[in-house]
Amino acid sequence: MKLNLLTAISPVDGRYRNKTEVLAAYFSEFALMKYRVRVEVEYFIALCELPLPQLKHIQPDTYETLRSIYQNFTEADAERIKDIENITNHDVKAVEYYLKEQFDKSEILKNRKEFIHFGLTSQDI
Repeated sequence: MKLNLLTAISPVDGRYRNKTEVLAAYFSEFALMKYRVRVEVEYFIALCELPLPQLKHIQPDTYETLRSIYQNFTEADAERIKDIENITNHDVKAVEYYLKEQFDKSEILKNRKEFIHFGLTSQDI
């Protein structure tokens, strides 16, 4: 069934969509993924700032690169997370694996990707 005003799950996305559309940036599944990515990235940065011995070589100029992952988050990124979730059957684990893919693109970060989600549970995210 195609999503439209009559097939929406609730009147919030249907009848009242013209009044609530701005909320999608905060409460949609896309937004949930983006904010989960943000929390994971900022937590990783916090671990770097402790500094954990294994992360002490990550310099603050790398933080901008890390933050760009969520600042430039797109629908294609969200779709990639959904693809991963279809395999893992776990939404937060899919975010973690997505971030590991992003870390693999960086020589500095790829050997430290196991610190994504380090010491956390899914409820923390």
